[in-house]
Amino acid sequence: MSKSHTSYSQILKSSSIIGGAQGINYLIGMVRTKLVAVLLGPSGVGLVGLYMSAIGLVGTFAALGIDSSGVREVAEANGSGDAERIARTVKTLRRVCWATGILGWLLTAALSYPLSIWTFGSGERVWPVAILGVTLLFGAVSSGQSALIQGTRRIGDLARLNVLGAIAGTIIAIGLYGWLGQRGIVPVFITSAVANLGFSWWFARKIPMTPVTLTWRETCANSKRLIHLGLAFMYGGLLAAIVGLAIRSIIVRKLGLDAAGIYQAAWGISGMFAGFILNAMGTDFYPRLTAAAHDNPQINRLVNEQIEIGILLALPGLLATLLFAPLLMHFFYSAKFVSGGKLLPWFIVGVFGQVLTWPMGFIQRAKGRSRWIFLSQTHLNVWNLLLVFALTRCFGLPGTAWGFALAIYIHGVLAFAIAHHLSEFIWTHHSLRLALYATLLVIAAVAVQSLVAGPMELAFGGLLTGTACFASLRGVAARLGDQHRVTKLILKFPGGRLACGL
Repeated sequence: MSKSHTSYSQILKSSSIIGGAQGINYLIGMVRTKLVAVLLGPSGVGLVGLYMSAIGLVGTFAALGIDSSGVREVAEANGSGDAERIARTVKTLRRVCWATGILGWLLTAALSYPLSIWTFGSGERVWPVAILGVTLLFGAVSSGQSALIQGTRRIGDLARLNVLGAIAGTIIAIGLYGWLGQRGIVPVFITSAVANLGFSWWFARKIPMTPVTLTWRETCANSKRLIHLGLAFMYGGLLAAIVGLAIRSIIVRKLGLDAAGIYQAAWGISGMFAGFILNAMGTDFYPRLTAAAHDNPQINRLVNEQIEIGILLALPGLLATLLFAPLLMHFFYSAKFVSGGKLLPWFIVGVFGQVLTWPMGFIQRAKGRSRWIFLSQTHLNVWNLLLVFALTRCFGLPGTAWGFALAIYIHGVLAFAIAHHLSEFIWTHHSLRLALYATLLVIAAVAVQSLVAGPMELAFGGLLTGTACFASLRGVAARLGDQHRVTKLILKFPGGRLACGL
């Protein structure tokens, strides 16, 4: 197998492992959500959400983005092959995670009264909020262990960690809620955090480390870069949360609560799909790119390959979601949400833009350029807010989806410019041709969804989705080579040789 085929194979393998784990997690999450809703009722589910919001707000500040910057630092050290450097980086990461976790717990305890007032409208939840601060400590240490696992590219262990965490969380929630009802909410949070900490420790301890001595003065010196880059990630997360809240506020004030519910339903489906695709692709891509951060030709090759595989894996699902949006809204929610079918296709158009541009954005992360991360995140979120505000005033609720899609493509221009500046990135002939072909299919799907109705819409939708599946199979087989086990498996099916172009 050639070097190119091997690289494509690695991308596909890691994407399938993480994607499969995420698929299992989604199914487990759906079961847990349903059962928890039955056990606690609407008020209990609402209470869980309020506790999560209160604790999560403090956690975002206290974590300082270390979970993301930690992956980069570990991956860079791992790429050097220097065992002592790896051990020093990991020891620094663990100490910083303990420090941010304790900070989060102390902040939660100190702010428990105002958090109770702001979140619940009274001070009666002060003690539960203060106690739940310990979950930030457990979560910070777990995040550090996960960053170590991802940074060393132990993708199988990371997938097992995620699935085991989801299963344990579901068992704990069902058991304690069934026994204690709403009084079990705080124990569920704490017990689940302890379980995740245990799983992360179990998998992290399997990674061999060279014993090193590191003073606290050295730890503080080594942590500066970790925290500096982490602040950029924290800023991006906070800004996205603020903009998301602002957009929902605009919808409620101008269009009402029903419109906000429809928006949230359509956004939830598209967000689930986006998270599934992008997380599956990026889990191994980020540390791989970081390890090659000082080799621009290697970076550009990896980014182009990631774009190609991303398009091939995502296109059939994106088109199916776009074309059958009203049916999906009815299936996942109810007939009252079918009008969200007018928003979902445009959210999916935006997700397609993310598949095209998102790998380029990782060049900033891989090179540790926090200034460019700040600029990039500001540009994306400001455009999103401005476009949604303007288009909602003119066109109502569909304007929210149009604004999101436009913001993604406008931001894509900047993402390309930054990537070209940092690594002289340019699209290869293969990735550009594939992107143009996929774009034509997306445009055709939007036209069918907008202009055709009834049986003809289903027929054209099936045809376009089938075409995308056929093209994706052929594209994957061409990149993996005829000796890869995936290609051999496809060849065993009727029409497989035609699909693979062999």
